[in-house]
Amino acid sequence: MLPPPVSATTDEAIPALICELCRLFYTLGWVSGTGGGVSIRGREGIFMAPSGVQKERMRPEHIYLLDGDHLLGEARVLRPPTDPNLRISECRPLFYNAYRLRGAGAVIHSHSIWALLAARLFSPRGEPAELRSQDLEMQKGLRGHGCFDLLRVPIIANTARESELSDSMEAAMRAYPDVDAVLVAGHGVYVWGADWVQAKTQAESYDYLFRALVEAHRLGLPITPRPAA
Repeated sequence: MLPPPVSATTDEAIPALICELCRLFYTLGWVSGTGGGVSIRGREGIFMAPSGVQKERMRPEHIYLLDGDHLLGEARVLRPPTDPNLRISECRPLFYNAYRLRGAGAVIHSHSIWALLAARLFSPRGEPAELRSQDLEMQKGLRGHGCFDLLRVPIIANTARESELSDSMEAAMRAYPDVDAVLVAGHGVYVWGADWVQAKTQAESYDYLFRALVEAHRLGLPITPRPAA
C-alpha cells in the first residue's frame, strides 16, 4: 500500500516520518556517524531531529517541536523529546534560514560524500565558490531548472561549529534566489523545498548531479558548462 499523500500528513505523523526519512538517508550515506538531519514544518510548529544521535535509530518521541512563528534568536521549544539528554540540532539556525527566507516546508541536511567531493572540485581550498552544472537530465528535478539550463549552486566555507554557518548561508541564499541548496565545503549540503516531498526530490536530484560531476572528473570528462554560443 502506498503511503498517504503529503497533504494528508498530520502533525501527529511528522515525527514518525522524520524517523523514516532518516533511516532511508542512512542507507544512502547521508546521515552516518550522527551527522546530517531533517526538519519539517507542521501546523503546530517546526519538527526537528535532535543533535548528535544515531539517526537510523531515532524514534518519534526523540523529535523536537519548536515554535515556528519566531525564527530569529534562540529556539523556543514547544514540546521537548522524552529523553532529557537530547539536544536541539546544531543545524537549527541553518534550517531556520530556509524557513524564514524561503518559506520552506522541509529542510534536509546531508553529509553525502558526493556533495563533499563535488564541492571540493569547485572549491579546492574550501573557499567560497560556486558549483556549475549543465546539460544533465536530473536538473529537471530542481525547482525552475531544465536539463539545458546553467545550474549554479553556492559553496560556503566551513566553520568549527555548525551554527556559525548561519550568516554565510543566509548571504548565499540571498545571492542565489533561484536554487534551493547551499553546499558547505568539506562538510555537506543543505536542501529545502515547499514540503518534504519536494525537499526529498531535490536532495536526491542534487546528489545525483554531484555524483555525476565527481565521476566525470574521475573519468577525465569535461565538467565545466559548455561555452555560450
